[in-house]
Amino acid sequence: MKNSSTTTPPRRQFLTQAAGGAALLAAGMAHSASVPGGAAPGAFWPNGARLVISISMQFEAGGQPAKGADSPFPKVDFPAGVPSDAAASTWFAYGYREGVPRMLDLWDKHGVKVTSHMIGEAARRHPELARDIVKRGHEASGHGPRWSSQYAMSRKDEREFLVAGREMVQQATGEQTVGYNCNWLRRGPNTLSLLQELGFLYHIDDVSRDEPFIEQVNGRDFVVVPYTLRNNDILLIEGRNYSPQAFLAQIKGEFDQLYEEAGTRRRMMSISAHDRISGTPQMVRVWDEFLTYARSKAGVAFMRKDDIARYALGSPLTVRESETI
Repeated sequence: MKNSSTTTPPRRQFLTQAAGGAALLAAGMAHSASVPGGAAPGAFWPNGARLVISISMQFEAGGQPAKGADSPFPKVDFPAGVPSDAAASTWFAYGYREGVPRMLDLWDKHGVKVTSHMIGEAARRHPELARDIVKRGHEASGHGPRWSSQYAMSRKDEREFLVAGREMVQQATGEQTVGYNCNWLRRGPNTLSLLQELGFLYHIDDVSRDEPFIEQVNGRDFVVVPYTLRNNDILLIEGRNYSPQAFLAQIKGEFDQLYEEAGTRRRMMSISAHDRISGTPQMVRVWDEFLTYARSKAGVAFMRKDDIARYALGSPLTVRESETI
């Protein structure tokens, strides 16, 4: 069993690694704004970073159901004798054939490290790609063995589901996942308790804050690294009523506002990239433009979610919340 220390620097060095080699933290970048609670400016993030950007890269191609998966094609009621939706399968195949490799090159270009939420079946069917993601320094995170209604499972079935997904990713990558993302964020009443029992560190199925926070699960700390629906290609671009340029304008506007707020409080920007959507040529172009823009601002760091969670656990400035009802 390996952990991320086999592919990245030891944990005592992770704060330096988390900046992703993106030339983000120039000397003297600490800002002068006053910070509530007596915290020194720049104390919210490693190395005095002002704003952290957390990128999710969903690796799902091959983990979709054979029929009925969401795709740009019209819905069809296939007869029992038809084993799969061949047209939709080609759309998902784009994710592993073109999308992920193209995005990996983009992340390398900018020295950015991301968290890849891997469906177990996607990792099992394409282990060479799953291994390449980890080899390039990105986090392998849990996303279930396949798309299923996890929220409707019994505790026993859900435990088996979580273990199966983790084992499939670990077998493909050598990494043990410490983070988790439910299908469409729909967790059940037992999900967080099971994740805690199974040794997970954090989950992302929460859109209630623009910074990581800590909840009590089974009487122990459990980190939430919030996800996003606003800055999410699957809702905007895949909905086919939104252009890459509109996506770029939206995430730049989000960045500018959070960067301003980050002068006085901990701020984190979450962005989501799906293999078959953000991996298209036009989307990679606007991602490239955004990353260039964000990196031009002093004190911007890109961090994997596992590193964000570990830092949040060790920081006295991390917000503590009770679970949203």
